[in-house]
Amino acid sequence: MNKKNLLPVLIVFLSVMAGLILGNLLANRANLRSKSTFGSFFGRSGGNNKIDELLSMIDAQYVDSVSVDELTEEMMIDLIAKLDPHSVYIPAADLENVNSELEGSFSGIGVQFNIQNDTVMIVSIISGGPSEKVGLLAGDRIVQVNDTVFVGKKVTNEKVMKKLRGPANTQVKLGVKRQGTKEILKYTVTRGQIPVNSVDVAYMIEPGVGFIKVSKFASTTYTEFLNAIADLRAKGAKRYIIDLRENSGGFMDQAINMVNEFLPANQMIVYSEGKAYPRFEAKSDGKGSCIGSPVVVMIDEFSASASEIFAGAIQDNDRGIIVGRRSFGKGLVQQQFNLSDGSAIRLTVARYFTPSGRSIQKPYVKGNTEDYEKDILNRYLHGEFDSKDSIQVADSLKFKTLKGRTVYGGGGIMPDIFVPRDTSEYTPYLNRIVNYGYLYQFAFQYTDKNRQKLNAIKGWQNMDKYLDSQNILNQFTTFAASKGVKPDSKQIAISKKFILTQLKAYITRNIQGDEGFYPLFYKDDKTVKTALEAVKKQK
Repeated sequence: MNKKNLLPVLIVFLSVMAGLILGNLLANRANLRSKSTFGSFFGRSGGNNKIDELLSMIDAQYVDSVSVDELTEEMMIDLIAKLDPHSVYIPAADLENVNSELEGSFSGIGVQFNIQNDTVMIVSIISGGPSEKVGLLAGDRIVQVNDTVFVGKKVTNEKVMKKLRGPANTQVKLGVKRQGTKEILKYTVTRGQIPVNSVDVAYMIEPGVGFIKVSKFASTTYTEFLNAIADLRAKGAKRYIIDLRENSGGFMDQAINMVNEFLPANQMIVYSEGKAYPRFEAKSDGKGSCIGSPVVVMIDEFSASASEIFAGAIQDNDRGIIVGRRSFGKGLVQQQFNLSDGSAIRLTVARYFTPSGRSIQKPYVKGNTEDYEKDILNRYLHGEFDSKDSIQVADSLKFKTLKGRTVYGGGGIMPDIFVPRDTSEYTPYLNRIVNYGYLYQFAFQYTDKNRQKLNAIKGWQNMDKYLDSQNILNQFTTFAASKGVKPDSKQIAISKKFILTQLKAYITRNIQGDEGFYPLFYKDDKTVKTALEAVKKQK
């Protein structure tokens, strides 16, 4: 493999791991909030069995002292690993954080942060949140927490969240370094509920066309989606592009409710069934707000679970066009069972099927997660991201949409319009600056130095024009050189457009948030452009 291809491989590797972990944890909702508890997880009908006996024997008779609790935790993990790739055991210590990702809010101080040079940098302050109320500012460095120095290599994202999050109405003391101020500023912040948005952005991409990006299906997604639709409609939207790329799923009912907004009455949205899980069917009620609106849905190889339910319902009912690349292929339904020690199991209890009868779950072998986790990498190596012809589908998995079009099951949703990844700007120089995070680091540093001037610029279009006049590419290459990445004029010329787009988008996000970031970031995105052409052609 040559160096030119190293960047996409690394991106795929990182995304595979992040996507699979997130996909496991962000399980479909179908009765997700069930409070069922196993009296004894290992016992099928209560009482003792071999596992209980073994643990008791080890505890009483084993030659050395061992922690039965630790053994039990390891056994839980090993046992669940013998099942499908999406059943998962969640230790008690992790359950609150895992659940909060989908619950729509958590309790904290209300900042977005990044760790640079072993220091917690506040990237942005959540409007109306606890930190804004006490006067913290974007660009501040948190160097003390509860009168203890909090800098250095010991500082990790997990430790920061553990320090800053906590029960509502509790307090945390912060020591802050602010640019232009010599002394450490002291703040006491009272934690409060912080919303977790799942609709990242909704904006008018062109007159008459609304663009909505949904990052996950959380408990508030449908409400956020309705608000986005109402806002866009007020601005003149009559057609919609729904971006579900890299959306690994979440609560199934949120996806069902969203699809219902687009479908006429009595059309199948999804059905599911399992050994002990009665068949469940979700059909549209005909009361949706967008039944007559043309729609295009964008997906990619990391769109999974609830995202595939949404895309599958749109496709099978011939309601819109699916654009992008083949989705992940997760067609299993999990139910959460809480255990007596505060831990939980998300256990696969059913399979779901799209309206045409497709199971889009890709093949797996029970207990073999290694091959399953390599599937996306294998897709990449096989050329699937570059050519639709590289996708091999069995004729036995053919299904028909409502109007008789052929679609396929057995491993994700196949797009109606395939858009290959764009590798035209990949170079070894780009590979290095992306892998080491230098684009993001420079963007934060540039923002920090020019915050006052940047704050005065309104709208992403004006920010785009302003940054074009600032020769930031040369500033960046000097910055990268100081980090050990020697400039290469030929490679920089090839990657110039990519580098500039990334730099301008990150700087804009630091000032204007996602409302400025995504329109600039997607301005030249080929999949977005294809989706825009497709939605404008629909009647």
